Amino acid sequence: MNIVFDTNALLSATLWRNSEAQKLLFHLIHINAHLLISMPIIIEYQKVMQRDFKFSEQETIEATTKVLQAFQMVTPKENVNVIKNDETDNKIIECAISANAQYIITYDKHLLQLKKFRNIEIIQPKEFPKK
Repeated sequence: MNIVFDTNALLSATLWRNSEAQKLLFHLIHINAHLLISMPIIIEYQKVMQRDFKFSEQETIEATTKVLQAFQMVTPKENVNVIKNDETDNKIIECAISANAQYIITYDKHLLQLKKFRNIEIIQPKEFPKK
């Protein structure tokens, strides 16, 4: 099972203990799901950590290193323009396409409104089917 976390879900999973996103991330690691990420998502993750959460450069590097231990890097090969209201969200879909993902995990309203793109389900962490 291939899964992509949107930046906001990734932040929630790595910064807030016992958040739904963190619980899901730990569950996915436990069941050996394939967690995939792209460089544009990493760059946004680092930017938000420093801008909104006042992380130092060293703290940002340490957090990113931990993320990269759990996630496999993919390089998006297809550009899409599906999300018109916030075109920066398209990078999440591009990553999911290249990752052959079954799920995008997000809290982003623009992505959630889409619900599904191709065969990729777009859901909040609490909606993930736990088998």
